[in-house]
Amino acid sequence: MTMTKHVPSTFLKSFMLEISEFNHVYSLSAYDASTGTALKAEDWVPFLYFRYERGFFGLTANTTEDSILLSPLEMIELFSPNQLHPFATYSGKSLHDQDVLDAATRAGNYWYSPSLWDYVSLKEDTIHLSLEDKEINHLLELALTQKLVDEGLRFDDLDALIPLFKDGGWPLQDKQIDDTLVVALRLSEPEEGESDWTLETVLRAKKSASYWAVPARKQALSIENALPSKWADYSAQVRELQSQMLKLLQRRIYGENLTNAQFIHVKLADRDVREFLRSDFIYLQALGFEIVLPGWLKELKESRMKVQASASTASNYKSAAGLDEILTFNWKLSLDGHEVSADDFEKMVAENREFIRAGTEWIRVDAAWMQEIRKLMEKAENENWTVRDLLFKDIGKDLTIPLELEEEDYLDDPVLQFELQRSLKDYMQKIIDKQGLPEIPLPKTLHAELRPYQQVGFDWLVFMREQKFGACLADDMGLGKTIQLISYLLHVYETATEPTLIICPTSVLGNWQKELERFAPSLNTYLHYGAKRLKEQDFMQTIERDNVQIILTTYGTVTQDIEMLEDLAWANVTLDEAQNIKNMNTKQSKAIRRLRGTHHIALTGTPVENRLSELWAIFDFIYKGYLGSFSRFQENFIAPIERDNNDEVKEQLRRKIQPFLLRRTKQDPELQLNLPDKIEQREYCPLTEEQAVLYESYIQETMHKLETLTGFERKGLILKMLGKLKQLCNHPALYLKEPFDNAEDMIHRSEKLERLVSLGAEIVQNGEQCLIFTQYIGMGHLMQHCFSELYDIDVPFLTGSMPKQQRDHFVESFQRGDFPIFILSLKAGGTGLNLTAANHVLHADRWWNPAVENQATDRAYRIGQTQFVHVHKFMTTGTIEEKIDALLTEKQALSEQLIQSSNWLTELNDKELEDLLSFSF
Repeated sequence: MTMTKHVPSTFLKSFMLEISEFNHVYSLSAYDASTGTALKAEDWVPFLYFRYERGFFGLTANTTEDSILLSPLEMIELFSPNQLHPFATYSGKSLHDQDVLDAATRAGNYWYSPSLWDYVSLKEDTIHLSLEDKEINHLLELALTQKLVDEGLRFDDLDALIPLFKDGGWPLQDKQIDDTLVVALRLSEPEEGESDWTLETVLRAKKSASYWAVPARKQALSIENALPSKWADYSAQVRELQSQMLKLLQRRIYGENLTNAQFIHVKLADRDVREFLRSDFIYLQALGFEIVLPGWLKELKESRMKVQASASTASNYKSAAGLDEILTFNWKLSLDGHEVSADDFEKMVAENREFIRAGTEWIRVDAAWMQEIRKLMEKAENENWTVRDLLFKDIGKDLTIPLELEEEDYLDDPVLQFELQRSLKDYMQKIIDKQGLPEIPLPKTLHAELRPYQQVGFDWLVFMREQKFGACLADDMGLGKTIQLISYLLHVYETATEPTLIICPTSVLGNWQKELERFAPSLNTYLHYGAKRLKEQDFMQTIERDNVQIILTTYGTVTQDIEMLEDLAWANVTLDEAQNIKNMNTKQSKAIRRLRGTHHIALTGTPVENRLSELWAIFDFIYKGYLGSFSRFQENFIAPIERDNNDEVKEQLRRKIQPFLLRRTKQDPELQLNLPDKIEQREYCPLTEEQAVLYESYIQETMHKLETLTGFERKGLILKMLGKLKQLCNHPALYLKEPFDNAEDMIHRSEKLERLVSLGAEIVQNGEQCLIFTQYIGMGHLMQHCFSELYDIDVPFLTGSMPKQQRDHFVESFQRGDFPIFILSLKAGGTGLNLTAANHVLHADRWWNPAVENQATDRAYRIGQTQFVHVHKFMTTGTIEEKIDALLTEKQALSEQLIQSSNWLTELNDKELEDLLSFSF
């Protein structure tokens, strides 16, 4: 590509360019054509941008030290002949590079010509060109798309604009005549005492700032006869440019009599001015026409009517009974700091004005918004709004600030302000912000101390019960939802006589039994579970006779027994792991939502506000009907949020559920949780019926053999039996040495496996990482299998046979966060590793020596750990795992040598061994 002939070689700069394209961006590097030396971008960019005013002559160029990045539009414009530096030439370093340069030059020939649009067609929201050269087509299609976006034009506008582009209206063309005369449109404000605006064609000399408008006496004349004599020769060009403007003006605004015979001169109402500014003005300006607006309008910011509504009730608000008290409102309105009377406001609304003169200033107001304010005022009075409406209805949800006006000044200066009676305001704060809740003394029968945030949770649950509101306690896992609920139940049973129903997954049923026994031994608890559970009259009589206060059961059991349970009056119904009812159409979810209690509570460690179908089901349980029918909820919230990611609807839903939801996370600095560096928690899981049968039969068989053995053989058989029982507690397939079936079937055979996998998945969903330790290779592979099939999570398993290089790779990858779960063999992964990326440690099976377990835990709980570590120790209830855990707890005061291995177990006498191995359901 050669620039200028007859230029002395001394002044001529020749550049070789190396060009690559990625994702429609061109990267250009330059070399001195004579020496082949690579050039820095700063050495040649000034030449490239020499005439490129649109790119501020290179000031905005996207450069690195040795290259420059160009868009397709910049490629075409910078290498077109009318942009190139007179003393610079460019050639490609390779044939490919030269082809790209040639394509950019040829594309430039079309780019500046109206004939470009003869080759353009529109297909499926994209621009297509039909030139023979595919490279030029590609460049021009990308450049056209970018140009339209830059000019603020939409693809939908192109059908109407293409005829204009073909007729010389393409945005690249100058909208002036012979570099002498500029044709423009001018909008003028109403004269004093008038209400109509004027839109008219005006002219100015290229070098003048003054505009000429057709005099009133000549407005009916043709363009040729109305023009001043000095411009008479330009009448055809003036008519052509005005014709292009007319094609962009909407006739419905300006009237059908708008023709190109005379100069444009029309009167506009406020609403027409707003439409002109919102649409026609944008297109005219985008296509290069000069538009003259009043100076004050260019600087105008929207002035909004300020509305202050003082709400109060007849009496001081104190209790839930007052929720139905009718509010009275005192409305005050002001505009730009000046009070507006109700009569003046009514007049403004009736006239539908958008531009109002206030003294010597003009103010623009949102007429549609004022209409909404009037409707709101009428609605509040006519519908007799109550305190309940104020709390839970989306009052004024449509009165949002228009998007184009969302500036920081406005966001901090609300246009609709509610002033509340002090007692009412305090109550609102308790409900919505959980601030100022009455402090409730902890029950004396509680065998625990609560942390400050747990005390708040307890106070909140009691408050919600007193106000007759359901509650969803959604604290992060490990923050003690169980102890908060148990404290609440002890408070309830200082006065209540009806029983409470706690529903949980089978895998945590044992946890609830143990926690209730530990923290609230005064509560009379009954387990309603299993094939031999009581039914109908037997169940009712037992509950009444034994004065049962807490009934523990599972989701599956409730589903089967719903006909019996739905007829009982409950003091409280609580769902643990409440996400189990998220599928509202399942038999289980429908059954749970048929239960009726004085108070309903949902517990979940999952952030339910991010799972909308689950959220609806949970709220249908805690506050039936509050979120409407599911189909309505789907239309109003799920579709706009999940499909359109609508932030406004998200905020609306957040405000709606906030009063009923208490969620704290471990990462929340405002809570000042003061958590310890490490929390250890036992996770109790019952055996399935299959495991229990195998467990009992194996013990009986082995105990019979032990009677015939002594000494070394007896010790060996005890150790073998312990290992077999621990594998059975993990999963019957490990004990029976069976191959793995599909994951869904496998987890149903072991509550421990189901709980391990579901907890691991929940940790991943919370954006955290965990280590899972097991003594058994088979258990590690089984967990891998379940994580992969059920949750599509790939989990590495570190064993003793893994080569050091692979082992180091996995450790480094886990520390970088490349995968969230790491399974480790207790012996292979229990020492020597630094895995501080994990803040959860799960012990799938218990080691008889606590020191070995602690060494494994210390892979995460060590120097460099910045998060607190949550340790979960899994054990099956009523089995050797639970009983050895109790023994280890008792022996902690003894010397460490006593429990350094499992050998101490082999020294037990027959009676001690029988007690240890006996199985209790």
